[in-house]
Amino acid sequence: MTTTPEQQRSHGSAHTLDESLPSALARWAALQGDERAVAFVDYRTSQAGAITSMTWRELNDRVDAVAAWCQRHANRGDRAAVLVPQSVDYVAAFLGVLRAGLVAVPMYEPNPLPGHAERLVTVLTDCAPTLVLTTRDHADAVEGFLTEHEMSVPRLLAVDVLPLLSEKDYEPPRLAADDLAYLQYTSGSTRNPAGVMITHGNVMANARQGVEAYQGERGRSTVVSWLPLFHDMGLVVGIASPIAGGFPAVLMDPIAFLAQPTRWLQVLSTVDGAAITAAPNFAYGYVAARTKEQDKESLRLDHVVTFGDGSEPVVPSTLDTFYSAFARCGAEPRMHRHTYGLAEAVVMVSVSPAGAPPRRQGFDRVSLAAGRAVEVAQGAESSSTLVSAGQPVGQRLRIADPRTATVLPDGRVGEIWSSGPNVGTGYWRREEESAHVFEARLSDEDGRAVEPHPGRPGWLRTGDLGVVVGGDLFITGRIKDLIIVDGRNHYPQDVEHTVEQAHPAIRRHAAAAFSVPGEHGEQAVVVAERARQVPSEELDRAEVAAAVRAAVSAHHGLALRDVLVVEPGELSRTSSGKIRRSGCRTRYVDGSFGTLG
Repeated sequence: MTTTPEQQRSHGSAHTLDESLPSALARWAALQGDERAVAFVDYRTSQAGAITSMTWRELNDRVDAVAAWCQRHANRGDRAAVLVPQSVDYVAAFLGVLRAGLVAVPMYEPNPLPGHAERLVTVLTDCAPTLVLTTRDHADAVEGFLTEHEMSVPRLLAVDVLPLLSEKDYEPPRLAADDLAYLQYTSGSTRNPAGVMITHGNVMANARQGVEAYQGERGRSTVVSWLPLFHDMGLVVGIASPIAGGFPAVLMDPIAFLAQPTRWLQVLSTVDGAAITAAPNFAYGYVAARTKEQDKESLRLDHVVTFGDGSEPVVPSTLDTFYSAFARCGAEPRMHRHTYGLAEAVVMVSVSPAGAPPRRQGFDRVSLAAGRAVEVAQGAESSSTLVSAGQPVGQRLRIADPRTATVLPDGRVGEIWSSGPNVGTGYWRREEESAHVFEARLSDEDGRAVEPHPGRPGWLRTGDLGVVVGGDLFITGRIKDLIIVDGRNHYPQDVEHTVEQAHPAIRRHAAAAFSVPGEHGEQAVVVAERARQVPSEELDRAEVAAAVRAAVSAHHGLALRDVLVVEPGELSRTSSGKIRRSGCRTRYVDGSFGTLG
């Protein structure tokens, strides 16, 4: 049975939670109060990076102050949107909302980045917050944004000017495992963002799974992260797992990384003990390409135990480039951990084993598209090399036929279904969709029920395609993104990789392949961004299109209806930077892309 938002807000019958993020914070404040809990390296005020930090006790006191204010101005279960810039204030705001028994909505402050304002309006309209939390410097901008978009929010709080409590003049509510902790809005790669309902039990389960999987250890580990804290991976890697494990986090702003990616590795180099970090696959190629040889002299990466890699397909050549570029700094392929996950499961579902590079396997491209994993040598003409996402972490995983809801044997491609204590309870105010996605029933080939994880109402349909070979999970794509032309399946990421290699004028990690209706059925289209090093006036669009068509035809047997070259940054992307193929398809069909040539 689907749990409604109202039932989520009722905690009278929920079972007791042994520990939540707020209570874990309070425990560490009592045990190691004078040790550093969180730091933020601010490159907006200093080229060298100005560091602001809090001890466990200081952070706990700040969270108390936020919680007390929230409790006075809202009712239990009300939503509180966190529109705070990346900083230690973000951490205090998010945890303060949770401690008050409210439902946090992690977002970001209004900014001019493409698509961010539209997404922010969509999310705020959907969750209808009672409170909005920000900082003093951004309060006017936030209030102006809300007024401009005709949104009425009763209370606005600048968390960085709240006075600390002189004494404990509030009583934190009892939190139960089934109580709703926050709404994690999906990145919207195939649709408008939906708020995944994450309970206190869900986030603690996945945070602990992450600590174990990434080899976190109290008194030894430090997390370094530039990932946005409003995003699922950034929130769990940068806030939840460090608090669950009792070790510190050093945070950066995503813009600081994008402007000078070497900063990421420089901060990692300053960490004592074992360092843990994570990023999307593109970041590894990006930092390798943008780091100068002289800058490598000061980098020390031999103490990194985990380079987590998730949120998009892992490209083998990107890993080779990264570890070759930083080998003399101590980076080794054994540190790499390919992670598969999604917001509906808090973030992590599976991860490759520690101590060895993620397994690579070549599969026959045609057979894979037809739903069968046929192993071939890597580099063979028809080979598609995939990187293993390892095994499930503290949860159950099956490959299912999405049409019949039956388990498929190893070696067959199907939808990835998961079940575990970390899986959310549904989408905010989308009961029918929640039941379909979060409470699916699964059967074996004889029609017998395949039981989900104990205590779970069913299986989570991830919408992702994968295959299990030799005990390892390999991700092959998303169901909705499949290109089906003349009855043949083509994985868009395979086509996009071919496109990127077809001509030097194509920007890396900036191509979208999709299908559109044609007179005689679906037809394939590619939209790609111009490489920045190629001036627009020197671009020969016909030459680029011909090279792309030839490469895609030769490697995939696929004729392209159109090849469109657009300006850098013009492709539609999600909040986490992934190419939004559905958005690109919509813009192509309505003719809103600006072309070159």
